[in-house]
Amino acid sequence: MKDKKVEKLIKAERARQKKATNLIASENYVSLDVLEALGSELTNKYAEGYPGRRYYGGNSVTDQVESLAAERALELFGLDPAEWHVNVQPLSGSPANLAVYAALLSPGDKVMGMSLAEGGHLTHGSKVSATGMFWTQAPFGVSRDTETIDYAALRELALREKPKMIIAGFTAYPRTVEWARFREIADASGAYLMVDMSHIAGLVAGDAYPSPFPYADVVTTTTHKTLRGPRGALIFARHDNRGLDRKIDKAVFPGLQGGPHMNQVAAIAVALREAAAPGFKKYARQVVRNAAALASELARLGWRIVSGGTDSHLILVDVWMGGKGIGGKEASDRLEQAGIIANKNAIPGDSRSPVDPSGIRLGTAAETTRGAKEKDMIALARRIDKALRKA
Repeated sequence: MKDKKVEKLIKAERARQKKATNLIASENYVSLDVLEALGSELTNKYAEGYPGRRYYGGNSVTDQVESLAAERALELFGLDPAEWHVNVQPLSGSPANLAVYAALLSPGDKVMGMSLAEGGHLTHGSKVSATGMFWTQAPFGVSRDTETIDYAALRELALREKPKMIIAGFTAYPRTVEWARFREIADASGAYLMVDMSHIAGLVAGDAYPSPFPYADVVTTTTHKTLRGPRGALIFARHDNRGLDRKIDKAVFPGLQGGPHMNQVAAIAVALREAAAPGFKKYARQVVRNAAALASELARLGWRIVSGGTDSHLILVDVWMGGKGIGGKEASDRLEQAGIIANKNAIPGDSRSPVDPSGIRLGTAAETTRGAKEKDMIALARRIDKALRKA
């Protein structure tokens, strides 16, 4: 690389990643093939529009790339093209979610999404997000006793609030979501059911977590995290008489963005092929086993695990209210000093500031990619314990 300053920074980041133990739940490591696609000549091409309907010439190859990515996305999740459509162009997860709002709702319509403070995502209607600025959120949370979703309370809220759309999904909820219960609640309240499976898409693809597709109207996901692809997103929509697929395509383009990043779309196609390989199921199941082992050992060492455990790749640890008296920021800083990368995170009922909450969030997808097994998680839990207890 001729730009030596940037080259030096890239090398520094490569070294940092190699040295650190990565427990960021939303991160993973892509293959060299994914990196090669991201750095390909496809980055030079403007492909505004959709296959066969571009606004620029010279898109015969990019049409094939996009069609291949869509075909692989449907195949990976076992979806019939006659029943499901997928848009592979969203630049990331938040724009994908925003596109669904723009497609299916009118400004001011009410949505029900999990509260940011209790495990939801910014784009599930939080007031600091555009989704909360232009639409009205009726937030739901978790039971104070179990720290899991109370579906009876959720149904009562939906029947009272009558949202136009219910969002099932999370960014910091470690337990299995009962998609069928959400479907029943959406039907009872007359709402669309949108599932944001960004965190668990790879686990769904690997048969390590229940699939939301039999129940949802629309499913969004990022393509990194447990799916182990590049930064990007997918929107799946049912083919039906409501025209969800056409509305979402129009919301993505021309509604919210111009030309897609075709190098990114190609890299997504590569990652989808990798996730369809037999070894990926073994990987996904190991991710879940590793999370269970890490949570169990941390609990044995005296740390309070939110909801008592995990069914996914994700763990929430109470480092404050569990009697340890460490804020989430300090815990994250201590871990980084010990070579372990995690993030501070709010926990249900948190009374502390979001910039220094009561918990930390841990994830096992990245370290599982590196080959970690349960015994490694037990050793890692002891490293975490030692780092956090250090005065």
